[in-house]
Amino acid sequence: MSTSTPLPGAPFFHFHDGALHVEQVPVAALAREHGTPLFVYSQAALSAALAAYQAGFEGRNVSIHYAVKANSNLSILRFFAQQGCGFDIVSEGELERALAAGATPEKIVFSGVGKTRHEMRVALGYQIGCFNIESEAELEVLNEVAQSLNVRAPISLRVNPDVDAQTHPYISTGLKNNKFGIAHERALAVFQRAAQLPHIAVKGIDCHIGSQITTEAPYLDALDRVLDLVDAVEAAGIPLSHIDCGGGLGIQYQDEKPPVASDLWAKMFARADARGYGERHFMVEPGRSLVGNAGICLTEVLYLKPGEEKHFCIVDAAMNDLPRPAMYQAYHTITGVQEAATQNLASAPLYDVVGPVCESGDWLGRDRHLHLQQGDLLAVYSAGAYSMSMASNYNTRPRAVELLVDGSHVRVVRQRDTLAQMMQAEQLL
Repeated sequence: MSTSTPLPGAPFFHFHDGALHVEQVPVAALAREHGTPLFVYSQAALSAALAAYQAGFEGRNVSIHYAVKANSNLSILRFFAQQGCGFDIVSEGELERALAAGATPEKIVFSGVGKTRHEMRVALGYQIGCFNIESEAELEVLNEVAQSLNVRAPISLRVNPDVDAQTHPYISTGLKNNKFGIAHERALAVFQRAAQLPHIAVKGIDCHIGSQITTEAPYLDALDRVLDLVDAVEAAGIPLSHIDCGGGLGIQYQDEKPPVASDLWAKMFARADARGYGERHFMVEPGRSLVGNAGICLTEVLYLKPGEEKHFCIVDAAMNDLPRPAMYQAYHTITGVQEAATQNLASAPLYDVVGPVCESGDWLGRDRHLHLQQGDLLAVYSAGAYSMSMASNYNTRPRAVELLVDGSHVRVVRQRDTLAQMMQAEQLL
């Protein structure tokens, strides 16, 4: 990371008097009190990220639906619910989490390619706002389930526009070879079929092309293709009450400079205005861009292991705590929590930062210049999204504590797993 590049999450994560702070709280003190691995979130960072979207939507008819999969901690969900957000969910579990956090059912949209009949029944029972339909087969099944309950299911068709989001293949969702959505050329026919089904109520059109998108062009291209379909669908006599543009806006992990949400949406609305759709009800489903840079993972250096070809820094956080490097070969900025340890890094030894899990893929950072001693604390940045929500108990390792910091106030929003909790659902022969 360049010394001229601000820390991911700055100014909410910053050095003060030589020590890393989250807002007004030194992170070393949090690690001493709660142990490591430890996830720490900044409420001010959540507020700032949400405000960037709200600024872009001022004067427009837009609803924000936070993508629960990014970070499903109940306190995070409660925060967004209190700010008036809806939620984008992909499972019954996420539905129950959102409701437990205070979500309004009509502000919930249900996405995902594999909704079960049971999940459909539960969601219909709660009278959620919309199902984002991802296949023709799913549409037929939802009609059957709604018929069995004598209700009409509100739906939006998720269209695959065949637009390259220019992101990692695993998180690209808008190309023809991706499993998501209904092919652009099939969309009109599927809308016509949906309009004929007696227990389906067509509400809108949906498009989500991927995650960690760091340029504007894919969004603008996808919007154009979606608006082409809106023209065709409404010309066929099927009115659409909303246009859902999905989420996927990227964040800074290293030196990326993704668009600011308000700037991106100014251009999106300019495009929509030019085509006569600027006054429509738009929906957006951000996840990573709201929470990703609002969190760090703190971890302790257990051992330094020099080698002929590689030096290893072995820490107590692992791929079960922060899976993105193992899954996506993803980069996360890593620094010491003392500012002195972040100076003159060009002359520092080169380490692979690895965890204790018995997998060669268990690494958090490769080829990092770091000044280290055994017992030091490291901060792994941009850990607010797709970290704890993807964490596991692999190697029977307890999942970490989560803290939410608001100014100088610290709240424990998730306790560390206990070994008894991890085994309580199992039965001995």
